[in-house]
This record gives sequence, C-alpha cells and structure tokens, in this order.
Amino acid sequence: MDRMSLQEYFKTKCSSGAALAFSGGVDSAFLLSELIKSGIPYCAYYVKTDFQPQFEYEDALRLAKELNANIKVLELDVLKNPKIAENPSNRCYFCKISIMTEIKAVCKEDGFTILMDGTNASDDISDRPGFKALQELEVLSPLHDCGLTKSEIRKLSKEAGLFTWNKPAYSCLATRINTGCRLTKENLRQVEDTEKILFNFGFNDFRIRQRDRGLGIIQITENQMDEMKRRWNEVEKALSPWYSKLSLETRVSK
Repeated sequence: MDRMSLQEYFKTKCSSGAALAFSGGVDSAFLLSELIKSGIPYCAYYVKTDFQPQFEYEDALRLAKELNANIKVLELDVLKNPKIAENPSNRCYFCKISIMTEIKAVCKEDGFTILMDGTNASDDISDRPGFKALQELEVLSPLHDCGLTKSEIRKLSKEAGLFTWNKPAYSCLATRINTGCRLTKENLRQVEDTEKILFNFGFNDFRIRQRDRGLGIIQITENQMDEMKRRWNEVEKALSPWYSKLSLETRVSK
C-alpha cells in the first residue's frame, strides 16, 4: 500500500489550517517548508525556554526569514514547573505537555484548532515520553504518519534548498544533566557556554554531559575524534573554569 504524501495529508487532515510547533531543526524546518507549499493557512510557533541554546533560536528565525514564513515566538519559563525542574526520568513528558499546552492556547486564539510537530518515522516513539504527551494532546505528527525517515527528510530538505538539511541533531540542554539532578538556569547556561566553546574550536555534532564532582564527558563523532585528541590540552584548558576533569567518548551521529 502506497503511503500518503505530505500534501495529501495536509489536504485530508487540516485543509482549513494548522499550527506548527517549530524548533528550527531538520524535521520541523522541512515540515514548515511543505506547509507553505500546501497553501493552507498556517502559523509556526517557536517556544523559547532555558532548554534551547541561542543558536537554535537564531537558526529558527533565519529559516523562517528565508521561507518568508508566518512565525510567532513564545517565551515560557519551564523551570517554574517542579515536575520539570526536578529532572525525573520522564521530564520530557512534562516538558512537552507544558510547551504544547502553551502553543495550543495561543494558536486557538489565532484561529487554529490543529497543532502538528516534527516527529519523524525514524523516532523511536516507544521510548519517548514526549510522544505520549503529543498523543494525549492530540498533536499531529505528519512526518511520522507519512513514513518519512530522517535520511529521507535530509535528502528532501537538500533538494528544497533548506540550510538545515545537514544540521546535526541537537537535543535540549537538559539532556546533558544527570536525571534526578535539579535543573537550574545556572547549570543549563554552563552547558550552553561550554558547548559554545567547542563550537568555536570548530567541532560540531557533539555533547557535553555533566556529571558529579566537576566531571564532564565530551561525546563526539568518530570522524572528529583525531582532531579532538590533537587539541585535547587546549580543550581541557578552555573548559577548566567549569570542569575539573574531562573524559572523551565516541558519539553516534543521527
């Protein structure tokens, strides 16, 4: 059985209009581009929280500008919610509920009753607490429903001329901090500041994981490992104000 195309999906599910939870990443960028092509009424909503680094916000605005897209930026203090700030194993569930509820309230005022997000067919929804939240709030996931995988989305994004086509996957800053360790503006900014230093060194597609007693773990892709080892002394010195000890692990790119 042939899978439904995105344009068929839009025509069938939301011909009267739709709101998009927009992060500026590969998936939501491609979905926004396709929404614009469909001609249906839409608006993209970017929710700015302490969990997103500044460059993600800037990428979202850049993409929206290049597409001449309708976009609204909402600000939300997710750390006010103790179920999020306490950083339990299902933090993503509470965070997604909070963010999507905020978008739904605003987009309803704007005349949209349908909200969609960029979950794709490569995402393991069985292991994603956030997807449970999407189902409860009746958020549509067109990329997932149409069977579009991450590799297909990157290919189609490149063909569409989207600069996001080869953008590395970037999970939120909270994922760098051990489950059960309270999330604060300070430790989230520490993660952002130290990852920005590594970006300035020329590295990409990496993570810094915060651990107890000043330990930081740098996870970086195999193709950058030799360069990281060559510059290890420089990296240790640059990150020494935040980490008393650093270790190195290989990261699998997505």
